[in-house]
Amino acid sequence: MKVKRYLAATSREALRKVKADLGAEAIILSNRKTDSGVEIMALADTDMTSLVEAQQTENLKSQEKSKSANSENDYVHRSPVYRSQNVLPNTGNETAERIPENVLSEEFVQTLMKEIHAMKCTLEDQLATVAWGNNAQRNPEKMKVLRALLNAGFSPLLSRRLVDKLSEGLDYELSMKQAVSALTFNLHTASDDEMIQKGGVYALVGATGVGKTTTIAKLAARSVIRHGAEKVALLTTDSYRIGGHEQLRVYGRLLGLSVRNIQDGDDLQLTLSELRNKHIVFIDTVGMSHRDQMMAEQIAMLSNPETVINKMLVISAASSDRTLDEIITAYRKYDIHGCIVTKVDEAAGLGVALDAVIRRKLVLHYVTNGQKVPEDIHSANPRYLLHRIFNAKPSDSAFTLQDAEFALVMARNNNPDGSESKLYAGTKHE
Repeated sequence: MKVKRYLAATSREALRKVKADLGAEAIILSNRKTDSGVEIMALADTDMTSLVEAQQTENLKSQEKSKSANSENDYVHRSPVYRSQNVLPNTGNETAERIPENVLSEEFVQTLMKEIHAMKCTLEDQLATVAWGNNAQRNPEKMKVLRALLNAGFSPLLSRRLVDKLSEGLDYELSMKQAVSALTFNLHTASDDEMIQKGGVYALVGATGVGKTTTIAKLAARSVIRHGAEKVALLTTDSYRIGGHEQLRVYGRLLGLSVRNIQDGDDLQLTLSELRNKHIVFIDTVGMSHRDQMMAEQIAMLSNPETVINKMLVISAASSDRTLDEIITAYRKYDIHGCIVTKVDEAAGLGVALDAVIRRKLVLHYVTNGQKVPEDIHSANPRYLLHRIFNAKPSDSAFTLQDAEFALVMARNNNPDGSESKLYAGTKHE
């Protein structure tokens, strides 16, 4: 039996390779996502048949050998010579002959267990695929909604949970309205310009290159328009990057604001004490990887005992689903006040970013869609954002799921680890 491994950028390409190599009756043993795309382990149908026939032949040989040994033993024990001679058996030769059989038997058992495990995985995948196929036949409208959610960029986990809560017996249009309504309810957003109206100290944190400095300039410009330059202050901790604070100083001069450079936690505490008469203070931080150990040091500097510093996580809509999950997981333990989604104009869609915000229960304050200050920043409006997602022009890219891939993806994601937050379909939280 020879198990073959197939790699491709998409499930469709991988399945095409399997069929071309092993035929339409090939048995899929496993499928999983990899960094480069999709990996499928497959086995030819003829190999599985040969395995079963070989096992049956081996079983027959074992039974015949056992019967033959029993017959010989019966004859020897009934023999008068055996009864009259109380001779000890020659166990040395018998043990020597038996050792290879034991070794072969152990190897066979190990091989058999591996094959059983492979067959078990195959059956689980195939049964899950069949189950989703049956579900699609029983609830075709729900499955259409599920496909729409997946193609919009929402995760299989969130999509499945949402569809499970849809009412029975609705047509596609009503089911889709109910799904969008549930997403709207679960997408927590701040009120229009809540941050600027309320005031306080806000530190924008996040990965390198997500647009923190430009976003601060946009927020500062809106604050100046509403409260005046004398009520707004800009701080930066970005002294590592060459010219890092210079970009913010350019924006500050245009807005009539001075920019102070912060060296450490004590310096920050002293500066905030001097700026306590300001309505709102923005802190630009160093962009760094969420895996960088210095991230914890920077967050610790923002933990001021005398002044509440609201930490706003800035994430890019152009990031991948796994990257966003890792970033949010890394920052959530530091008491994140809310988030801002940037680079909407550069992303293929908003579904991936909103999926992460919904599942991780973050409060979305703003979205940005360009470099213009202050025009390209908008308060988060869940109805508008979801309308934009589901009314976008359909994509024919390699990432759009086809019928065969749809069941494969849902079967593979049918066992969540339970770490995600609940999805609510009602009008109030539990």
